[in-house]
Amino acid sequence: MHPLWKGPASKPGGSRQSPINIRWRDSVYDPGLHPLRVSYDAAACRYAWNTGYLFQVEFDDAIEGAGISGGPLENHYRLKQFHFHWGAVNEWGSEHTVEDHVYPAELHLVHWNAVKYPNYKEAVMGENGLAVIGVFLKLGSHHEALQTLVDILPEIKHKDARVAMGPFEPSCLLPTCRDYWTYPGSLTTPPLTESVTWIIQKKPIEVAANQLAAFRTLLFTALGEEEKTMVNNYRPLQSLMNRKLRASFQATEGSTRS
Repeated sequence: MHPLWKGPASKPGGSRQSPINIRWRDSVYDPGLHPLRVSYDAAACRYAWNTGYLFQVEFDDAIEGAGISGGPLENHYRLKQFHFHWGAVNEWGSEHTVEDHVYPAELHLVHWNAVKYPNYKEAVMGENGLAVIGVFLKLGSHHEALQTLVDILPEIKHKDARVAMGPFEPSCLLPTCRDYWTYPGSLTTPPLTESVTWIIQKKPIEVAANQLAAFRTLLFTALGEEEKTMVNNYRPLQSLMNRKLRASFQATEGSTRS
């Protein structure tokens, strides 16, 4: 595992850390949760890069109106970036789990509260500063939109490598079913700040095995360093403690696994 996750498993004194195991018995249907409104600007996509522990795609977040609102959110949140977490093998990789079920990868779309804060940096540290959509990836059919990203992976194999990207519309990475769970949590990478409203999509998206395998060709290391494969870049599960986990849908146990 990357040294980033080698430290203490949880933030000292943190009472709303992420990720969590989503369990039916903890989940409460909230009829007041409206559908999330998603409106991205493909032209705002700037570049993809290897952060040294994640594969991340950055957006120009100066554009008003491109982002999310509704759902559990009181304000409009602008898209800043999206990134992926994955395992060394298909048996694990996601950060969140559902009834102890682990997916091979998880996508996070990170947004910041542009109504309450002047910039992303301040939003990270502030109350209700961030909203992150989590999407599970499962093995299945080839994902056309994801292939655009897979194709650029060879160019950013090493740490800090970046490549300019043309227009990319990230809502094509969301499942067609928009049911979700939401809970108050934290970033899963340093600074682990408890500023995140999590919106976890119930349904996963399907990706082909070779698409997922391509992520494992990236490296944690810079050019010239001893090569370390970028895998298992997820944070261990954290305790729910006394948080409320709300669902936008009414369902019976077992109905989410498909």
